Amino acid sequence: MTQKLITIERHIQEQQAHHPNATGVFTAILQDMALAAKLISRETNRAGLTSMLGATESENATGDRQQKLDMYADSVIFQMNDHTGRCAALVSEEHDELIDIPMHYDTGNYVLLYDPLDGSSNIDVNVSIGTIFSIHRKFTRGDRGTIEDVLQRGKRLVAAGYVIYGSSTMMVYTAGHGVHGFTLDMGVGEFILSHPNITVPPTARYYTVNHGYERYWTPGFKEYVKWLQQQDDGRGKPLGHRYIGSLVADFHRNLLTGGVFAYPGDLRDADKPYGKIRLMYEAQALAFMAEQAGGYASDGIGDILEVRPHGLHQRVPIFIGNRDLVEKAEAFIQEHDQEWIASYLPYRNRILDLEQAQTNGSSEG
Repeated sequence: MTQKLITIERHIQEQQAHHPNATGVFTAILQDMALAAKLISRETNRAGLTSMLGATESENATGDRQQKLDMYADSVIFQMNDHTGRCAALVSEEHDELIDIPMHYDTGNYVLLYDPLDGSSNIDVNVSIGTIFSIHRKFTRGDRGTIEDVLQRGKRLVAAGYVIYGSSTMMVYTAGHGVHGFTLDMGVGEFILSHPNITVPPTARYYTVNHGYERYWTPGFKEYVKWLQQQDDGRGKPLGHRYIGSLVADFHRNLLTGGVFAYPGDLRDADKPYGKIRLMYEAQALAFMAEQAGGYASDGIGDILEVRPHGLHQRVPIFIGNRDLVEKAEAFIQEHDQEWIASYLPYRNRILDLEQAQTNGSSEG
């Protein structure tokens, strides 16, 4: 064998060498996430032979029915990170509030955000699912993490990644210096570097939307999809349409082959113009990875990484993939969807409006 074998642990440590002041704590969090991924992969791959298939009687913070594997994955990630002294707080899509580190454990300088099992509605039909995570650096005073430490813009992320449980298990991550993919060798139980320095191909091959919701699409998004269907994939063929319904799987395919994933907002409910994707657990992490790979992510108004969060379970429209395709979506929305923009902007700018009101109140006082 002439190929150099690099495990994810070795790769993370080599990346740390580029930072002379690194303490190794951040490196250890990534290694812990790799171990959590191995445990979740093991249960996912034999879910049909155990009691892990099916839903529980409970719902998560956003009203989705929780699957048994959801709860297992959530528990594994929490138990892998609650006692290490590396994290100041944890937040999960499966919990209503910030998860405090137990008082009898030390805390650290990072906050970990995660969607333990993305696409969990596909578990019972054996379709690819995944885990998404991201890491912010704590900036407030005090030993414990606060909601302010969590609700930071995506531009301030120090790392993000995902694990896809499919025909093979892959962990893909970035620490701000490129995107790298590792495939789990089940025989030895190690993630081995298989996709170094991933970049989005310059020519897209696929577009990814849920045509089942076409009746709800805004005029601008309808025009955008028609435009996509007229585009060439660089091989003399039209862009192919692919939609799995697991965000990790759809994003992973387009990251490797080129394309755009779009889940827009709409006006079917005037009070909910913001779509489905969670900003803190899904959109920020994948947008950070897309940027590191040469792509771009937008909510239709601008860069998702610049969106100021105002809630743990805030939702956001998303257009993510090849930059030229995402910017074209922004152009169609600006041209045709002013009604939707007027409905969405107050929600998007909620934190900015609150800050302005506080500033005005202080000046008047």
